[in-house]
Amino acid sequence: MATKILLITQGFSFMGNSIQKSLEKAGYGIIRIDPVVEGVAENKNNSNIMVFYLGKFIEDIPQFLVYLKDFCVEEEKVLILIGNSDELQTVQDVIPETVIAATLERPVDLKKLVQSVDKISQSVNNNEFKRNILLVDDDTTFLKMMKNWLEKYYRVTIVTSGTQALMYLADNKPDLILLDYEMPVTSGPQVLEMIRSETKVGKVPVMFLTGKSDKESIVKVLALKPDGYLLKTLNREQILSTLSQFFSKF
Repeated sequence: MATKILLITQGFSFMGNSIQKSLEKAGYGIIRIDPVVEGVAENKNNSNIMVFYLGKFIEDIPQFLVYLKDFCVEEEKVLILIGNSDELQTVQDVIPETVIAATLERPVDLKKLVQSVDKISQSVNNNEFKRNILLVDDDTTFLKMMKNWLEKYYRVTIVTSGTQALMYLADNKPDLILLDYEMPVTSGPQVLEMIRSETKVGKVPVMFLTGKSDKESIVKVLALKPDGYLLKTLNREQILSTLSQFFSKF
């Protein structure tokens, strides 16, 4: 079955038609829609890759751009933009660079476009565009539950101690570390201190996991200046929503 691409373009311009024909010739199935919320929403399950052919009209659709940003972050979609420098900048002012897989300036080189789509399609199939989360907790039951909750949307690596976390970080740089606050031998605060002292991973965001929700405990956690915290008592939807909102800032 051909990989499907969602082509967002206003009307039926010559270049829009050329883009569609080039991608179809390369073996892709094209779903073509106008830049409207309904069109994207109705096709959210049809493709993980969107090609957005821009034009002057983007100045008149700020609400659509905001919707597209939220949609891409929440649904783990990737976006390829085609337009002039001003149009590209307008979109990039709204949509974070982590969502935008490629930008191509007009007049677009159709051969280069197909090559970009081929490369991005392969990366999507290999889950390379999913955010990588390192989950650190000594409770194996909790680890398995969290991995099961998150792995549809993120690449999740689990370790059961601070030592294992530091060994993993020696060769890897995740997008986020979810770190248990209370662990034996090496505690969460100690692990955070060691992470912050490492140049390679010192700026990787760290969110504490804690089972204590009383004010005194939360104040104690926040005093260490993590990038946030998650209560272990939260349900799946609450945790996914918190992580989605966190990543939408980048």
